[in-house]
Amino acid sequence: MTVEKTEALVVGGGQAGLAMSEHLSRCGISHLVLERNRIAERWRSERWDSLVANGPAWHDRFPNMEFPDCDPDAFVAKEAVADYFVAYADKIAAPIRCGVEVTEVRRNTGRRGFHIETSDGPIEANYVIAATGAFQHPVMPDLVPADAGIAQMHSAAYRNPGQLPEGAVLVVGAGSSGAQIAAELLEAGKQVYLSVGPHDRPPRSYRGRDFVWWLGVLNKWDAEATPGVEHTTIAVSGVDGGHTVDFRRLAAKGMTLLGRTEAYEDGTLRFAPDLKANIEGGDTNYLSLLDEADAFIERNGLDLPQEPEARRIDPDPECVANPILELNLTDAGITTIIWATGFSVDYDWLKVDTFDDQGRPIHKRGVSKEPGVYFLGLPWQTRRGSSFIWGVWYDAGYVADHIAKQRGYMTYTRSPQRETEDA
Repeated sequence: MTVEKTEALVVGGGQAGLAMSEHLSRCGISHLVLERNRIAERWRSERWDSLVANGPAWHDRFPNMEFPDCDPDAFVAKEAVADYFVAYADKIAAPIRCGVEVTEVRRNTGRRGFHIETSDGPIEANYVIAATGAFQHPVMPDLVPADAGIAQMHSAAYRNPGQLPEGAVLVVGAGSSGAQIAAELLEAGKQVYLSVGPHDRPPRSYRGRDFVWWLGVLNKWDAEATPGVEHTTIAVSGVDGGHTVDFRRLAAKGMTLLGRTEAYEDGTLRFAPDLKANIEGGDTNYLSLLDEADAFIERNGLDLPQEPEARRIDPDPECVANPILELNLTDAGITTIIWATGFSVDYDWLKVDTFDDQGRPIHKRGVSKEPGVYFLGLPWQTRRGSSFIWGVWYDAGYVADHIAKQRGYMTYTRSPQRETEDA
């Protein structure tokens, strides 16, 4: 069988794979991008119908192309985001093949490079870049048994309120996905319970600037990873033009807040007594950013409007002041649980020694400990902004430059004069 050869193989045709392709082309490195579905497929088929980008269009994009026919301060709908990436692939003439799945990557024995098995035949490459990102497999805790008589789904399977059975809904997880889905269900007339864990809660905007701008000028996007920070949950929303997520105000509209979901027995869920602490922790994060923003404005003499009402913290609702620690699902009328509990990675196809005992990549800035293997699109890969559209573009530049540097070493040959002198 003929084996196709390329210098670099990029696995994944989403935002990370396309950013990688652009930078590899810039470095003059021949490559292929393989995508098992369509370009940016997860934006189309693995997110709910009303999803919009969590950052405004002027910010959540690649540097070399704006969203067409779009207000720069708007929050782009998910289909338009996917269309943007398709158009970007055309713009950079990315050598991408859709509908091709990579099933195995192994290092060649006794010679350079890797052998790659795909659904379209074998390929050999000197470099392999895993650009599949961190949101590969939905994580659903094995807590409530399947025969409990409750419909259960991950947030990746949720589409709209109409798909759910009659009855109340428990949403577990109060990051961006959980908070937005819970708010949508509440607006649709559902009785909603929301299990809230520790989280950051930035203002959507403050003193006329979106929070992404504030994180930029305050150098927070460039913050490097520290132990524990990688797992911080952020509650923010671009829905209806964007607004600050305020759990107390959601409770005032009829949502019941709960602490972290801990255990299940005989139809009853138990919750940690941490709801008040989690809400107040989010407040601390929120107010600290306002303090830093105010100091930045004063230090730089900026003419931005005062916004004293942004510091108003409403009184604790009853569900926070006297939290529910146990809830019988039948008595509460809960017929659906939506687990907004994140994703896990899956690199079973990558048969190289660069993973820890949890299957997570061992790398520095995307450069793995297995020479020739790289990762892209991981949260906190180099900095806080790494998993965002614009952040992954810059990380791809670093990876491409590293590959170009390594290629330079591998093409080195001694001068004929030195070879003669040593003979």
